[in-house]
Amino acid sequence: MSRNQKSSLPIFPCAKLQKVSENALPSSLKALEDQLKICGHKKDIDVLELFLSKKDLTEVVDLSRFKKLRYLWLHHNKLQGISFLTRNYCLAELYLNHNALFQIEGLHNLPSLNILLLHHNELTNIDATVKELKGMQNLKTLSLYQNPLSQYNLYRLYIIYHLPGLELLDRKEITAKERRNMITIFNHKKTHVLQSIAFGKRADASWNPKLAIKQKRVKKLPSDFAFGDNLDKTVFDDPEDAVFVRSTKRSLMTFTSMNWDTVLTRREKYEKKKSSATQMLMVSLR
Repeated sequence: MSRNQKSSLPIFPCAKLQKVSENALPSSLKALEDQLKICGHKKDIDVLELFLSKKDLTEVVDLSRFKKLRYLWLHHNKLQGISFLTRNYCLAELYLNHNALFQIEGLHNLPSLNILLLHHNELTNIDATVKELKGMQNLKTLSLYQNPLSQYNLYRLYIIYHLPGLELLDRKEITAKERRNMITIFNHKKTHVLQSIAFGKRADASWNPKLAIKQKRVKKLPSDFAFGDNLDKTVFDDPEDAVFVRSTKRSLMTFTSMNWDTVLTRREKYEKKKSSATQMLMVSLR
């Protein structure tokens, strides 16, 4: 074939595509070319989105030639890896749910990713999964449910702790309470610092088990109040005795009022029939 004939090849070249398995290449390449024809793109740089879902794909040809690709649908296939995503730095939304993924090695190459759906896959290693996702500063929405790793104890709090930028996990909004709980469980040092802050200032919350605990001396109570002391754990035979002793420890409330029976009326003042002084009434309650 002459050079002139080579230059007249279709606008969907496959020379740049990396080699994949012989069985997967035809179906993957055909699905990609069909999608490009439907969208009518003439240049790779014009491709912003690709719909490759429900194609029974087990492999996907290298997509690094689509430099401006932002949206990629690959759900409901039979993919086991994502080695085809290497230089798609502009990719913002990736839908990989309902596949057969055992690992997601290579996702750390997608710094612009904002939405990532990975539910209904075969991911088992939660540490390896978190390691791939840690560097994604823009990741806000993530789904991992219906994976074996989602059965782990404290799975949700573990993901929230390692990916603090997330806002939506498994279709549920991350709450402030969950963020507090994950700090308490996974970051004991930060928890200690937060608990030592009072009224906007750092309080001394240090504790050394080797040092004796310093306590303020409590003034000795009268013997009548011995049973009411909180440090006394005496068990009463009669519950009424316990109620009585507790009542003696309650705060004393005093109400003062005028005894209006001793106040002279205007006529009595004029006639001077009474000369008694005005009296006050005092009522004390516990």
